[in-house]
Amino acid sequence: MSAPTVDELTRAASSSSPRAPSALPPPRWVDGHPSCGQITADIAAPLEGRPGKGWWICFGVALLALANLLVMVTYLFAKGIGVWGLNNSVGWAFDITNFVFWVGIGHAGTLISAVLLLFRQKWRTSINRSAEAMTIFAVMCAGLFPLIHMGRPWDAFFIFPYFPNQRGPLWVNFRSPLVWDVFAISTYLTISLVFWYLGMVPDLATLRDRATARLKKLVLGTLSLGWNGSHRTWARYETVSLILAGLATPLVLSVHSIVSTDFATSLLPGWHTTIFPPYFVAGAIYSGFGMVLTLLIITRQTMHLQRYITINHLEAMAKVTLATGSLVSYAYATEFFAAWFTGNIYERYHFINRATGPYAWCFYLMVLGNVVTSQFLWFKRARRSVVVLFIASILINVGMWFERFVIIVVSLHRAFLPSGWGMFYPTAVDVGVLVGSFGLFFTCFLLFIRFLPMIAIWEIKGVAQDPGPHAPTDGRHDD
Repeated sequence: MSAPTVDELTRAASSSSPRAPSALPPPRWVDGHPSCGQITADIAAPLEGRPGKGWWICFGVALLALANLLVMVTYLFAKGIGVWGLNNSVGWAFDITNFVFWVGIGHAGTLISAVLLLFRQKWRTSINRSAEAMTIFAVMCAGLFPLIHMGRPWDAFFIFPYFPNQRGPLWVNFRSPLVWDVFAISTYLTISLVFWYLGMVPDLATLRDRATARLKKLVLGTLSLGWNGSHRTWARYETVSLILAGLATPLVLSVHSIVSTDFATSLLPGWHTTIFPPYFVAGAIYSGFGMVLTLLIITRQTMHLQRYITINHLEAMAKVTLATGSLVSYAYATEFFAAWFTGNIYERYHFINRATGPYAWCFYLMVLGNVVTSQFLWFKRARRSVVVLFIASILINVGMWFERFVIIVVSLHRAFLPSGWGMFYPTAVDVGVLVGSFGLFFTCFLLFIRFLPMIAIWEIKGVAQDPGPHAPTDGRHDD
């Protein structure tokens, strides 16, 4: 009897060993098996029909808050910034806190749109359009605060270096981080706006082809830039999208790094630290994803888009939120360690004052929102619960606002000399402008989801599994 060959032994071993478990199926990014025509009809339905009761309630509340903002800003311009609660100790308070908060909110939009596009992440397709819009509106809100903080907003053009200028050889101080802010944020807004608009062009063409009213067809035809869906058009569109994504990606890191440099270049305890740039970027992405979660949960409920904004999308965002929340928690611990390890008595006192001083309640609200809340997302059941995610997203945004308040106001109210210590108490105008900025943001966002496609129709068709026949059942064009 001859000895078995190697091949025979290998086949015998493979047949006798238990079979390896098959890989898990990829997550579905569209529920069900809608056809391409059905996808177009579902996403265009909120734009072509009457909005529901939920949308009207949200829009009414947002409009009231926006009206409050207009009243407060008008009063502010008439009386001057003395109506704020600022004093000799705390020269920056709600205005700069709100500015940093809104700039941070704008980070997740570009991250979802540009960075995840470069990494070919399919889960971005249902949420990138709303996130991009969120970026635009958040940066608009952020830009409002430096403008009114100047006290003389009609002189705002002095911070822009333009040529020829009316000041002769006098230019802005290019070595000031405040000027870097102007460059970084205006560049960020420009790139984000172009990226957002170009991303909508194919969908605007689809809506143009579905429009029946002449005026609507004319407006959509103009906005779609003559899109014809040819191979050459698609090829150029893809190229431009990748170029813009490549330009926008470093801006995610640069914008909030430069905002943090406003603080880090000073010598004030609590501000003078090299950890600020990565710490601010992680915090910005964390707060941005918190706001994206809030907006998408509201949108999927009020616009009935549960099929396209699935629980898998929410879970993917919850994982990013968990990662960035852990980074923020690590940054908090590093700050306290550095204050102790460096032996600087001013730095040590400042961090003791954060946890035990008169603003300690703000510090613990910050810890609750940014450290405790994110740790619940380790559990899959929490990541896949809409209610838990909505509450968590609200707590995260509250915590991130208080983080900026703690960094700015708590650092200023007790600086080096006890003779200069003082408390900051916000006035009704401070609170009114803050609430009004949310009104501006939500009014813009609700108008966006009412009149423009909040989900990228053409990208959804690319990730829908087994999309079925391409032609719609009603015979209309479905590009």
